[in-house]
Amino acid sequence: MTVNDADLEIVKEQLGRAPRGVLDIAYRTPDGQPAVVKTAPKLPDGTPFPTLYYLTDPRLTAEASRLEVAHVMKWMEARLAEDKELAEDYKRAHEYFLEKRNAIEDLGTTFSGGGMPDRVKCLHVLIAYALAEGPQHFRLGTEAVAMAADHGRLRGTAIPEDWPSVNDLGIDLSQFDFSNAE
Repeated sequence: MTVNDADLEIVKEQLGRAPRGVLDIAYRTPDGQPAVVKTAPKLPDGTPFPTLYYLTDPRLTAEASRLEVAHVMKWMEARLAEDKELAEDYKRAHEYFLEKRNAIEDLGTTFSGGGMPDRVKCLHVLIAYALAEGPQHFRLGTEAVAMAADHGRLRGTAIPEDWPSVNDLGIDLSQFDFSNAE
C-alpha cells in the first residue's frame, strides 16, 4: 500500500492532529478508509516512536477502548500466563514486530508494543498490528479484531467481512462487562 496527500488528510481528520512519521497505510477498511498507518521508528524530530502500526480509524479506536474498559486485556494476560502455546505465539509476534521495525531503523531496544511479549497492555496496538498483518498472524491480535468486529458491529465496514468471528474462535463476549464501556 502507499500513502498519498489525500490519505494523510483523512488521517489528520481521524486523529484531530497532523500525523507524524507516516511511511505507509498498512491497512484500509473495507469501506476504503485508511485505518492503520505504518510509522517510522523515529519521528521527523528524532523522537523514538517504537509503535510500528498505529490505529487511526475512530470506529476502531473507540471499540478498542470499549474492549479495554471491559477488561479484555486482563483476560488475555491471564491466558498468556497459563497457555504456553499462546505465550509462544505472542513471543513470535513480538520478534516479528521487532524484525520488521528494525529493518526500517533499529532503535536499540527490545520494546515492541502493546506489552509484548509478556503482557497485554494496549488493544489499540494489537488491533492495528493484526489488521496490518492479517488474521492468521498472531492469536491475540486475531481475537481482539474479532471482538471489535462482533461487539462493535464493525464487520464489513471497518473490519473485513471474512475476519474470524468470536464464535469461530470460541470467545463468549457475555463474559465481559461492557456496562461501563458504552
